[in-house]
Amino acid sequence: MQSAAFSLSSPCSIPSLKPHKFASTAGFDPIRVSCSSSVPKRHDHFASSHAVSVSTLPNRFWPLSSSSSLPLRPWNLVPSDSGPERFEVRATAAETAGEGEKSGSLVKTLELGLLFGLWYLFNIYFNIYNKQVLKVYHYPVTVTVIQFAVGTVFVSLMWTFNLYKRPKITGAQLAVILPLAVVHTLGNLFTNMSLGKVAVSFTHTIKAMEPFFSVVLSAMFLGELPTPWVVGSLLPIVGGVVLASVTEASFNWAGFWSAMASNLTNQSRNVFSKKVMVKKEGSMDNITLFSIITIMSFFLLAPVAIFMEGIKFTPAYLQSAGLNVKEVAVRSLLAALSFHAYQQVSYMILQRVSPVTHSVGNCVKRVVVIVSSVIFFKTPVSPINALGTGIALAGVFLYSRVKRIKAKAA
Repeated sequence: MQSAAFSLSSPCSIPSLKPHKFASTAGFDPIRVSCSSSVPKRHDHFASSHAVSVSTLPNRFWPLSSSSSLPLRPWNLVPSDSGPERFEVRATAAETAGEGEKSGSLVKTLELGLLFGLWYLFNIYFNIYNKQVLKVYHYPVTVTVIQFAVGTVFVSLMWTFNLYKRPKITGAQLAVILPLAVVHTLGNLFTNMSLGKVAVSFTHTIKAMEPFFSVVLSAMFLGELPTPWVVGSLLPIVGGVVLASVTEASFNWAGFWSAMASNLTNQSRNVFSKKVMVKKEGSMDNITLFSIITIMSFFLLAPVAIFMEGIKFTPAYLQSAGLNVKEVAVRSLLAALSFHAYQQVSYMILQRVSPVTHSVGNCVKRVVVIVSSVIFFKTPVSPINALGTGIALAGVFLYSRVKRIKAKAA
């Protein structure tokens, strides 16, 4: 027994032993052996006092041999956390996460930019096609009903094919939404009435006074008194609209007051939303709310159109009026599709940005629409008229900046 024993005290003194034949499959040796000469001597002393007998080893282990050219190293099943590989993996993961965040932010920015571009584009198409129809077909109530009807069909298809989740509406919710649908209907109706009477650029110049109505109505019904900065930003808006109005070539009072009524109803809708629909339980998102309002507006205005204007959109009537049926029908459809699309995209943007940012975007949209309509329709614009429009739009932008600063301060 003693002759078969060997000592671990010297790494070069391990005798060469003949391997025995084992019936079982070979396994790894759990005994950790180092053949390096750099091992401290205190370890050698410890090993020399503890000789290991080969005969005491289980048969499943291979005997140790000094003739092996590969050093034996321990096999640790638990990976080390302190090695350079671990550090590199962690650093790479952090870099990947940072790149993922930057990539996601870039995608969101591009998506938002695309939505703003579509918002402006659909607005341009709507105002051009709508004006072309209203110039030859003088029935703004019927035109507005057609636009709500196309929107209703679009929403129905969207819900039917699960393109957007169909909401579960209660009677209490409908009762709250009904006043919003009424003012939404009136706002769009008055806008179409104004577009039928005056130039597109003038209608949108007047509609730049929306912030003025918003401040007045908020002070009257919500008790929100404006700051001196807000009041100061309203002065160029009012002054610019007045200057543009007195120099407008297509000015008439029907178009002017229709645009003013549109401002009043649209801003009363916003104020009413703040007053009635503040943090109600089970509140719906903006797109769903707009979809329901569109359907309700159609059913509210359709009887009014029949009562006031009759059924005047039939091919027989259009032919008798000397109109091209196909041309009027196609442009009415395109105007209606653009109308619903730009409002849908507007609500999609509102879900992604703050109301103040949306207001700034709306100001830019108005500039784009005015410029594009002047170019397309070759609207005569005097220098003073252009100056008044520019002052009014600059006031709207200033108002938006003041609201942004106020929101940050709050």
